[in-house]
Amino acid sequence: MRTFVCALVVATGLVAPPAFAQTNPAAFWKAVQSHCDAAAAKPPSDVAKRIAQSAIDEFKLFDGHEIDAAGRLFHFGLTEAEHEEDDSGGKPPSAVGHAGWQQVSKYWRSLYDNEPWDKLEVRGYSDASTFKQDVRAAELLRTSAARLLKAADNEQDPEQREVLREAAIRAAMIDTPWSAAFISYVIKQSGVAANAFQFSNAHRAYIYDAFAADAEEATNQTGNHLYRACPVTTTKPRIGDLICEQREPTLAATNDKDVRERIRQEIESKSETRSLRRAHCEVVARVDAKARRMYTIGGNVAQSITARQLNLRRNMKFQAFQKANCGGANRWALELPSATAPRQPVKCSLNDKKWFVLLQVR
Repeated sequence: MRTFVCALVVATGLVAPPAFAQTNPAAFWKAVQSHCDAAAAKPPSDVAKRIAQSAIDEFKLFDGHEIDAAGRLFHFGLTEAEHEEDDSGGKPPSAVGHAGWQQVSKYWRSLYDNEPWDKLEVRGYSDASTFKQDVRAAELLRTSAARLLKAADNEQDPEQREVLREAAIRAAMIDTPWSAAFISYVIKQSGVAANAFQFSNAHRAYIYDAFAADAEEATNQTGNHLYRACPVTTTKPRIGDLICEQREPTLAATNDKDVRERIRQEIESKSETRSLRRAHCEVVARVDAKARRMYTIGGNVAQSITARQLNLRRNMKFQAFQKANCGGANRWALELPSATAPRQPVKCSLNDKKWFVLLQVR
């Protein structure tokens, strides 16, 4: 899972919440929680079941990674760049259509009507292919997959042309973050219409749309939104819901409640400001009440489709602290090279994220 660098730069609204909001926040969020609780008490809808099953089907087809409840990656599956599932000689090469990059290409084709190439980015660094000295700063270079494909089509030999085309597409699948495209594909495959969900290459599009559903419900409007935004630690998850983390550097020190309130204010003001630009969402694929755990599936997690276990509390609501024991016998003791800068505190759980909102199927 990599950060998508968006061309939209927001220069205001990142330090203090805007002062124009008129709604009483406490009353608003109390009403939201009431809606969330009422829905959570009901069985998941047919569309929610289809969303969960679609995510499971894609995970199985991809043969992706698996992360347990302690945040440990215990099964390493196919990745976006691979041609084969196993390079140890134990398995034959993957069939055409099952290479990791081809699976990812499917999600982009769905999002952009089979012609995504001018939307996908391929990256390089100035002089990196010929540089032979120590590491140094380099200018980031960008081009589109469409341009590379056009260049490949100039090759006369058909086999060489195909290799060049595949290399261009594979590079685009690696260089362009695709986690939101995966979510969009899964939900589109479930029969959800475009007026109910914002199919997008950025998670923030449907996160903000879910907060807009909260605002409409506050004024007794129904709307067509598939999801509403619910507080993540006080709402029971159901299959088909989305759990989202915020990865915005400017909000790193902001608690979940304040992040949600900031988004609510931006929706209410009808402002173009989007404080939350970097995020990641995963589908709730299964809730195991007996074990008090839920399984989520997300795309572009460690360059794969990844299923993870997340802990729930006794009341079946989300456990905010998905952390493992990093001390004692689990302490990481490998010494770093003397020239390496000191590391930040180790996160020894891949589930230790800033999960901040549950998008609930309405």
